Amino acid sequence: MAREKGKPTRGVLRQNNASLFAKHNRYFANEKLDFFIEHYWTVSWDLTDKKPYLAETLPFPSIHIVFEKGNSKIFGVTKGRFSTLLQGKGSVFGIKFRPGGFYPFFKKPVATLTNKTISIQEITNDDVFELENKIFQSDEVEKKIQFIEIWLETLLPKPDLKVSFINRIVDRIKEDGNIKSVEQLAELFSINLRNLQRLFQEYVGVSPKWVIQRFRIQGVAERIENQKTIQYAEMALELGYFDQSHFIKDFKKTIGLSPEDYLKTISKIPTI
Repeated sequence: MAREKGKPTRGVLRQNNASLFAKHNRYFANEKLDFFIEHYWTVSWDLTDKKPYLAETLPFPSIHIVFEKGNSKIFGVTKGRFSTLLQGKGSVFGIKFRPGGFYPFFKKPVATLTNKTISIQEITNDDVFELENKIFQSDEVEKKIQFIEIWLETLLPKPDLKVSFINRIVDRIKEDGNIKSVEQLAELFSINLRNLQRLFQEYVGVSPKWVIQRFRIQGVAERIENQKTIQYAEMALELGYFDQSHFIKDFKKTIGLSPEDYLKTISKIPTI
């Protein structure tokens, strides 16, 4: 039986609004694949005779393989927002790799994929359309996961200890809000600063500095949605800024809106 991981708590912008338009679920990988894969995810929607909805996320530092009928791809880390217009009726099935977890499958610097998509054919000789048909021939998530795991196990590389090391670092960034700089990470994990940066470029596709900022902005966006208020001084300090103007500038650069405008889009009741 597929083990559900629960709803996403971070990354989905306007999460409460998004849940009105699409159903989003996550599932754990099996024991063999868990080293490389954080989870599988599904999104389905039925907006027949309804207005399209622009779904937006702030992606994690992870590579995704996304299966969609006629449009399956490998997605590198997206540095900005990821936006997709949901319209009509559809569904997608995704594989979210752990930070660094895609490198052993790809065997090339993952930074070459950042802000890009490539064909799934880059890592397999299997016919992509045949893969799609097998995934979408059943509406049962358990059957989809069973097929995906059989396919992934034919590609399974040996575990790479660098992936475990990277995930310890990323987990520490995510959980410890006091980490504000790459220098702190290098000291905490006893690694040379340049080696740390090189490791992230090769395995993750983005810099550790980007990962720190992304988790902090995600946290602030989540807090604004939950609390329906903006505490500028506290949020700026949490992100490691000495003044509010730099915080507002970076928030707007990342989200596409100022904190006030983002709060307005959350407070506005969407039309379905």
